Order: sequence, then C-alpha cells, then structure tokens
Amino acid sequence: MTITVLDTYSAMKKILQAPVTNRVDLLRSMLEPVKDMYRYFPGEVDLVAMHQQASGFPLDRDEERCLAALETLATAGAWERMQRALDDALAVQLAATPGLEVPDITVLFLLGDPADDHFIGPSLGMTGNGGMSGYIVITLWPFPENVERLEATAVHELNHNLRYSPGGVVWNPMTVTVGEHVISEGLADAFARQIYGDELGCTRIGVPHLHDEAVFAKVVSGLDVTGMENFTAWVHGDPSAERFGVAPVGLPMGAGYAAGNRLVDAYLAATGQSAAQALHADSSKIIATALGSGS
Repeated sequence: MTITVLDTYSAMKKILQAPVTNRVDLLRSMLEPVKDMYRYFPGEVDLVAMHQQASGFPLDRDEERCLAALETLATAGAWERMQRALDDALAVQLAATPGLEVPDITVLFLLGDPADDHFIGPSLGMTGNGGMSGYIVITLWPFPENVERLEATAVHELNHNLRYSPGGVVWNPMTVTVGEHVISEGLADAFARQIYGDELGCTRIGVPHLHDEAVFAKVVSGLDVTGMENFTAWVHGDPSAERFGVAPVGLPMGAGYAAGNRLVDAYLAATGQSAAQALHADSSKIIATALGSGS
C-alpha cells in the first residue's frame, strides 16, 4: 500500500506558462492518473470539464495570480507536508485497526479558481473529494488559514477514502442517507482533530455553526433523507445547493459538518473509542447513540 502525492506543482506551472492553445492537452495529461476515480460514472468522463466544474484553476486568465499562488504553496512545502501527514495518519489508523485493507492511493492537489465567487467565498477556498477508493483530490486557494490546515485537510480526505474502501462501509447510491454523509464528515474531522487538535482539525465551513442549536436540530431532522441529489443542501448548505441547482432547505454553509462533529463526538464520548477506532462504525448506530446521550 502506497500513498502518492503527485507532483502537480511542476505540471501546473508548465500549464500556466504554456501558450493558451496548449493548456487543455497539458491539463488532461496531468489529470490522467486519477481518471479511474470516475469509473462508476455513466459514459466517458471529460477530465477537463470535471476540473472546470469543480472550481479548478482557469486555463485562459489569471495566470499571474495562479503562478504566484503556486509559489506560495511551494514555499510552504505543501506537497511534502501532505505526503508526510498522510503517511503518518495511515500509521495512526493502522495502529487502531490492525488488518485494515488499504488501497494504493493517488493524491491530486490542485489550485482553485480565484475568480470563482462560490469557491473563494462560501467554500473558503477549499474543496476535497476522498470518497472514491484509491483517489484523493484537493482543490485549494492558499489563504493563510488553508495553508495552515494542509495536513488536516489531507487527513480528513484520507479518512473518507479508508471508510469507503473495500472491506469498509459500502456507499450504496440507492439507499445511502444524509445521515451517512453527515457522519462521514464528522468522523473525518474527528480523525483530523485526533491528530492535529480541534483548531486545525475542524473543516472551516462547519466551525461557525458548531454550537448553533437550531442548525443542529434542522440537520438532525433530515438525517433519514435519501437521494444523493439532496445531500448538497443538507450537508454543505444553501449556498452550495443554489450553486449546483439543488433546492435549498434553509441551512447555512457547512451545517452538516457542524452537526456531524457533534454527533460523532457524542458517540465517541459514549463508547470511549477514538476516531480512528470508529473508522467503520455504522452511521445509524452513531446517530442513535449520540442522540440517546443527549447531544
């Protein structure tokens, strides 16, 4: 089992310095190592289109801003820090769950789009996708708070990857609930907090709502909702729902993350487990235990 953080620094620098007409092909080549993460999508996936839809750095503008941001990340040792963090976190996880089946994992770290208002605004310059076994994609703009949290961000996505890898929890699109998604975010944050502490380990979008009782109650009311098209509204909140054309449900950005942290913390306190030990815990049991304990 090997975790490989790809050298996207060199690749992105080459893309941003190339003639505009050459950039699409160069980007497609850089994205090729993660094409299999879309293996369950119907039909062939256009990697460049996916990059653009996911707030990836632009190919026809803002070159100087992006090159400067790239150097900020390089100076901060971003790629090396993420590699060390993932290797160290895997060791923590294996100590807690001996015999865990771990896939080889490829990590794609990308600059985001500085002109994407939703990415830079409500998303605070960071998105991640770690739910597809064997692949992690992190898209980031180097605000100081995001650079400080590079390790915790990577470890959060690793937790998702290991929860949904073979032998772990099965994400069945036909039956999966908002509750599973909410709990997965809470577990991933709890794992990052176990290693890096509460201040760095909490996903930033959820922090403002951690103690908001109305937000918590609203999220809890939707935990049994099924249909993955609904998850954005319940987990990420109305700003993301509106961005992606989903009906809002009256929740602020990051509401599901805040609720997930509270539910998982209540479960861990009740059971005496660490976040690492709870990697494959059933979300319905976590929810029942947490709510039964008066969270």
